[in-house]
Amino acid sequence: MPTESAASPAIRGYSSEMNRARHAWIGALAATLLVAGTLAGCSIEDDPAAIDCVATPNGTPITAAPRGANTTTNLATDPEIASGYRTGMTPVRTATFAVSTANPISTKAACEVLRDGGTAADALVAAQMVLGLVEPQASGIGGGAFLVYYDAAKRTVAAYDGRETAPAAATENYLRWISDTERVEPTPSARASGRSIGVPGVLRMLEQAHAAHGRLGWRELFDPAIGLADRGFPISARLAGQIAESAAELGRDETARAYFLNPDGSPKAADTMLTNPALSKTLGAIASDGAQAFYTGEIAQDIVAAVGSTAGGRTPGQLSTTDLAAYKAVERTALCTGYRGREICGMPAPSSGGTTVAATLGILENFDLAALGPERVDADGGVPRAEAVHLIAEAERLAYADRNKYVADPEFVPLPGNSPQALVDPTYLKQRAALIDRGRSMGTAQPGDLGPVPLGLGPQPPEHGTSHISVVDRYGNAAAMTTTVESAFGSFHMVDGFVLNNQLTDFAADPVGSDGVAVANRLQPGKRPRSSMAPTLVFERGPDGARGELTAVTGSPGGAVIIQFVVKTLVNMLDWGLDPQQAVSAVSFGSANSAATGVGGEHPLIDATGNGDNDPLVRRLRELGHQVSVAPQTSGLSAIRRDGPGWIGGADPRREGLVLGDSG
Repeated sequence: MPTESAASPAIRGYSSEMNRARHAWIGALAATLLVAGTLAGCSIEDDPAAIDCVATPNGTPITAAPRGANTTTNLATDPEIASGYRTGMTPVRTATFAVSTANPISTKAACEVLRDGGTAADALVAAQMVLGLVEPQASGIGGGAFLVYYDAAKRTVAAYDGRETAPAAATENYLRWISDTERVEPTPSARASGRSIGVPGVLRMLEQAHAAHGRLGWRELFDPAIGLADRGFPISARLAGQIAESAAELGRDETARAYFLNPDGSPKAADTMLTNPALSKTLGAIASDGAQAFYTGEIAQDIVAAVGSTAGGRTPGQLSTTDLAAYKAVERTALCTGYRGREICGMPAPSSGGTTVAATLGILENFDLAALGPERVDADGGVPRAEAVHLIAEAERLAYADRNKYVADPEFVPLPGNSPQALVDPTYLKQRAALIDRGRSMGTAQPGDLGPVPLGLGPQPPEHGTSHISVVDRYGNAAAMTTTVESAFGSFHMVDGFVLNNQLTDFAADPVGSDGVAVANRLQPGKRPRSSMAPTLVFERGPDGARGELTAVTGSPGGAVIIQFVVKTLVNMLDWGLDPQQAVSAVSFGSANSAATGVGGEHPLIDATGNGDNDPLVRRLRELGHQVSVAPQTSGLSAIRRDGPGWIGGADPRREGLVLGDSG
């Protein structure tokens, strides 16, 4: 075994020459994959140092596109920036395994883990560590995640909850006021103060999933990210655009300013090489000593100090080392429901993604969507019919209304009947479907009556950016993991090479609703904020209702709109027969139960000029009573579907991601 150095740790099982080749290749890949492409090849080789992946064009290059003319930049409410659209992307076919992440470097790292015999759980660890480096605005070890995992040998589906928790010292007004006696708002804002930072959960969750489902050693899964942090990587166009948009807030934090900005305070530009020795050291400690190295000791003390900092006049948070040491990921029962002869498995509470996707589909099952497929179908998915968009948006309004009232951390707020089944019961959803008028939008739906519950309704907190990983391995296992630091660059606090989340702003800032009753998603000590993350697995179902073969893996970033993105993709594949690339590329649309219905104006087949007044789909929806927004949709979907003995996959043209696997 070669000696490992802090500057360039060896990859276990490889000679020093192989390690040099591997690290040189990582740098070369980072330097060349600034245009979105398909990495083909990642084939299984006897020599693990034999790299035969090449970048080939797949759609137009990704750029840091400006926001649409009809949108405004508001870091308190807006998600990550829109970054264009890669037209003409084609699906990727693989033989025995496949992976899609939001960044090509991360996808390649995960693919090599799969190639070298790793499982989907192993690939997740490698992918997340690299994503936290090359896409820090979206996810990283300072954030949280939800994972739905299929174990093929046991034929079981597990749901892993790595959601952040509120500090023990937090009160229900923690985000509103400095204290209950000093009712002054946190500065410079709740998000950018220390008050937004919850106990990170993704590392505990990944360690738990790896212990149950991994094959490769924990240590070696960190090597790609450590090598990349040491050698450096070029800032991608998307990351550069987000740095520029967030520069003023990043500049408030000394560590973030030094890393993301130039000495004169200007944002670092695309192609600038970044190294991150601090993160390399952090990851090295976690690789050697496990997640405990993060939740206790020096790293935990550094996190607490950063949260409690008053630098720049920031209001400190009250996170403690005890909070970190006490954090536990939770294995929950996956929520699995039927849809047109298939089984859809998603994440239960505290994520609302699983119940809201399932409820939307359950409502839609009462309509013949197959007869309303898209028109002018092409590589970009074609144009959805207004009648279909209308039905789907109305179903989402009804499902979101229930989600907003009833779903929160189940350890604090039990669901109706103490089970998610009340929200997805077919008889109940048929009654909800009857509320849809095919000729007129309902505008804003009211929640259903699921019995007396002491829950109020209040304004819904905004949700923001995220990232998603979809994996299938050669053993038949599969993983859908959605991971986040909440908003772009989280709280803007950076420590030991990573960004800290602002996940607590996913709680309702006002604990009491307009009706004077406490809301389900209010902040409480130790509580996990509600999420919309919707990692999803799809299975065939036998005539007896038994779970059959795994058929698809999907999920997306996008804040509260994640649910709509996942519903769109599932309907595109299951009802309309589109391939995974067409399904994720297709026009994004839907409603989160506000007056507005979104239609993604970034799509090449939508005419967003003049607020969409010249687009036939938009005009027809307005005739049906919809208040249509054509603001760009910032999804980051991926979908992998069984294709005969192999797999076929697609990555969202709105971000930098791609699908990669073996070529047989």
